[in-house]
Amino acid sequence: MKVTVEKIDDANIVISGEIENSEVQKIVDKLAKEAGKEIKVDGFRAGKVPPHIVKKLHGDKLLQDAEGEALRDMMNQGLTEAGVTVADMIGEPTFKKFDKQDDKIVVELEVSLQPKFEAKGYKDVLPAFEKPEVEDSEIDARIDELAKQSAPLEKIKRKRAVRDGDTAIIDFEGFVDGEPFEGGKAEKYALKIGSGSFIPGFEEQLIGMKYDEEKTITVTFPEDYQSKDLAGKETEFKVKLHEIQEQVVPEVNDELAQKITGDESATVDTLKERLKSQIQNEKIAKIYQEEVKPAVIEALVKHFDFALPNSIVEQEIDAKINQKAQTMTQEELNEYKENPEKVETLREEVREEAKDSVKATFIVDILAKEEGIEVKDEEVSQALYYEALMSGQDPQQIIEYYQKNNLLPAVKMGMIEDKLFGKLLGLDA
Repeated sequence: MKVTVEKIDDANIVISGEIENSEVQKIVDKLAKEAGKEIKVDGFRAGKVPPHIVKKLHGDKLLQDAEGEALRDMMNQGLTEAGVTVADMIGEPTFKKFDKQDDKIVVELEVSLQPKFEAKGYKDVLPAFEKPEVEDSEIDARIDELAKQSAPLEKIKRKRAVRDGDTAIIDFEGFVDGEPFEGGKAEKYALKIGSGSFIPGFEEQLIGMKYDEEKTITVTFPEDYQSKDLAGKETEFKVKLHEIQEQVVPEVNDELAQKITGDESATVDTLKERLKSQIQNEKIAKIYQEEVKPAVIEALVKHFDFALPNSIVEQEIDAKINQKAQTMTQEELNEYKENPEKVETLREEVREEAKDSVKATFIVDILAKEEGIEVKDEEVSQALYYEALMSGQDPQQIIEYYQKNNLLPAVKMGMIEDKLFGKLLGLDA
């Protein structure tokens, strides 16, 4: 078998070879002999089926398997000549040529290899980062917000008219064309004025009502109201005000601190320390995602110079093209289908972005190993579980979706990336 190897760069080689038909036939003979010991054919003893019978019954399959084995032999010979192993490969080899001639098969395979580079000097190129300060006013505002959230509703001590923000305890009954309608009646209903939970215009007309006052309110249901029988119709509501309640914001003291934190030993000072840390972490997260993380990636991509595996770059280009396709109209998609040149132009437009993305992935992988960063599968599942709970979704369904669509590796890489950058920038300190 004639095999030659051309090194494109440190991450890509081309293995060229000619596989003679006689070599393929030798493999066919070998496979037929081996198969004769395994298959059962009527008229022959088990394990004694002659090779020529096996060829007659399974000739096409034997030829296909033999060509595949010959290709693997050629690739392995090329890898040996190039001084690399199968473990060094990344992605699937790409056929640049596969020409079946009368007496031989002419093949060119492009093989991509794992990039290698020295992880040096990367800490020197990281952007400067200082943890944001938290003002006392921000902590006080957060305490006020939490105090209001925990403030109980109490009946006002002195009778007065309804104000915006009050909670009014009312009876109401609605009528359309003089007739009551289903679901339009309630007694001692607690309605917070300004919440927007009722039909537009209803809550505003309660402002100014006094204790035990009765009033008829006229409103119009929205055109897109869920009940078609009421949508767009003018409606009268008879309303009676029983009571006005308001939130009584508690005094900021140790008792409030204990209520907010759930810690019986908490004080106002410990509450402030917790809130300071919480606010600072929120600020850090925002700055990290919007400014610092992109700057770190850009700096590292610029710092390291190494060859990229072509097959992985092409895969990333495919992914970016697919993302763009999701936002295209059917007309635009048809235009690309009819004009292959436009597709190639689009591929070239995203190529540099794809190369930077692939490069960043390999840099993160190497530096994570250098810094001893790892993320276990259990951590990925826990992160997805928490995310699902926070968004009100079924955690098990979310995890199954990520598994089914092979998205877990990307989530894991994202977590490794954040852990790595957090360590390098001192955010985990």
